[in-house]
Amino acid sequence: MLLGLMKFLRACFRPRADQYGSTASDAGGRQDGLLWYKDTGQQFNGEFSMAVVQANNLLEDQSQLESGCLSLHDSGPYGTFVGIYDGHGGPETSRFINEHLFRHLKKHQSMSVEVIRKALQATEDGFFSFVSRQWSSNPQIAAVGSCCLVGVICNGTLYIANLGDSRAVLGRLVKSTGEVISIQLSSEHNASIESVRQELKSLHPDDSQIVVLKHNVWRVKGLIQISRSIGDVYLKKTEFNREPLYAKFRLREPFKRPILSSEPSISVHQLLPHDQFIIFASDGLWEHLTNQDAVNIVQNHPCSGSARRLVKAALQEAAKKREMRYSDLKKIDRGVRRHFHDDITVIVVFLDSNLVSRASSIRTPNISFKGGGVSRPSNTLSPGTN
Repeated sequence: MLLGLMKFLRACFRPRADQYGSTASDAGGRQDGLLWYKDTGQQFNGEFSMAVVQANNLLEDQSQLESGCLSLHDSGPYGTFVGIYDGHGGPETSRFINEHLFRHLKKHQSMSVEVIRKALQATEDGFFSFVSRQWSSNPQIAAVGSCCLVGVICNGTLYIANLGDSRAVLGRLVKSTGEVISIQLSSEHNASIESVRQELKSLHPDDSQIVVLKHNVWRVKGLIQISRSIGDVYLKKTEFNREPLYAKFRLREPFKRPILSSEPSISVHQLLPHDQFIIFASDGLWEHLTNQDAVNIVQNHPCSGSARRLVKAALQEAAKKREMRYSDLKKIDRGVRRHFHDDITVIVVFLDSNLVSRASSIRTPNISFKGGGVSRPSNTLSPGTN
């Protein structure tokens, strides 16, 4: 009983950063070797924390947080947009999403499942056009793709859209016990999941090789683990699955329908007063931490630095699996580091119930942060109504 009361009090009075977010020295984030982090900042619904650690030769994870007006129109809506884009085969698709998805979203004057779906489809169509233009000079671009996890908080509603195996996890306070439990918000599309394999088989009943167990890993056509993505044009349009694309990507026979899908899973959640924070992360984090482990780490420390702590915990687990010290893992350079862990991107969004419930038309400064340190904060209020 006493333990539960202490946990409850800690949740209520946990140390937080000042109301204006980060200090000047942390305004654009900091770099520590292969790790970039922004320990704290302010967004429409509370605070946020971001961290990215590179493992590949080229960083394939891209990410962004946009807060303020979510439309090109001054009337709003207002809120917070979060995107995690976990690329594979190269960084081109994740970079493309990072530059175009939010722009497509802002073309609409409202927020809904359909608006998010249209923005994702426009991004997919745009990348197809990009691949078509590049095909003659750079055919391997057809084999580059990206997972895409999107969260939008607007007027007390949380929209989660996902393609691939990045994950969003909510931390919710249970008042009766004082515990903060983890609730997974996103549906994942990875062939390691039985339901995903069954979905693929039902969509491709004539293809006995639609999923193949290769080196103890389930892969779609023996090539890729995820079943939905942006990009990966070579598995969506048969005209790109031919020479001069590398032979390792080419299928023996033309396919009648796309192998991979660009249809997102989208869910809608009404945020509750006891919802504390949301962890958005690429699968590099979830390979090493359970949902509840991650929630516990965030809950048991100050808000500032939460994303960095999660990345460090994942790297410590990665080192432990290789029976090495975390300090030694940090000395390994990019490229070689990929043998120990993937690129990892984490954004933690804290929910201030007083801010979450306010009208989505309230004017606030526009804030834009890209994972890795590209920031475009605005010091002026966006014009608005009401």
